[in-house]
Amino acid sequence: MKKSWTRISLAIAATLIASFAISIRAQKQSGAQHSHAEQHGAQPAPNKDAQPAPNKEETRHADCPMRRADKSVATGAGRGHDSHLAEVNERGARAMGFSQTATTHHFILTRDGGLIQVEVNDPKDAENLSSIRQHLANIARMFGEGNFDTPMIVHDREPEGVPAMRRLKAGIKYAFEETERGARVRITTTDADARSAVHEFLRFQIKDHQTGDPLEVNDQ
Repeated sequence: MKKSWTRISLAIAATLIASFAISIRAQKQSGAQHSHAEQHGAQPAPNKDAQPAPNKEETRHADCPMRRADKSVATGAGRGHDSHLAEVNERGARAMGFSQTATTHHFILTRDGGLIQVEVNDPKDAENLSSIRQHLANIARMFGEGNFDTPMIVHDREPEGVPAMRRLKAGIKYAFEETERGARVRITTTDADARSAVHEFLRFQIKDHQTGDPLEVNDQ
């Protein structure tokens, strides 16, 4: 009986030792496989719930001033245009000597040239009426001499058409005329190149002053 229990105990011990040895061998094999995978660049299986990493280019340029500028242009173009007109009016008041908001400009293209016309909004506005007439009388004289300093000051640049109008000044006439509520300068020429330059100049004025006048010839 005693010998029988001894044999059983030895068998159990042998079984436990064998199991322990198998377990250690399996752990070593698993570690070896993991090390081999790392050495050969193997990647772990993707996590389906993981969020995609942010695009490095997008992150780097998110605060780029040019990107912010693009957005501001898209949403604030109208405000920029209004700001430009306000600047034109401010410079115009200083250069012309009368309020730009209390008066109305018109630039009209005709078959033989065009018209620059300014009138007071209020017929009783004698002060601005007088200033308009004085200013346009000077403009007729200055333009006839090839002097376009005033529009260059008002628009902060040389208006389109001016170089040709200056070069062809001998073939262009500028006549000052009073109107009931202001005055105008009538521009006439028989030279086709000069007429094209005058029309280019008047179109520039229409756009920059935002008068809404037609950009094509008006038989007036």
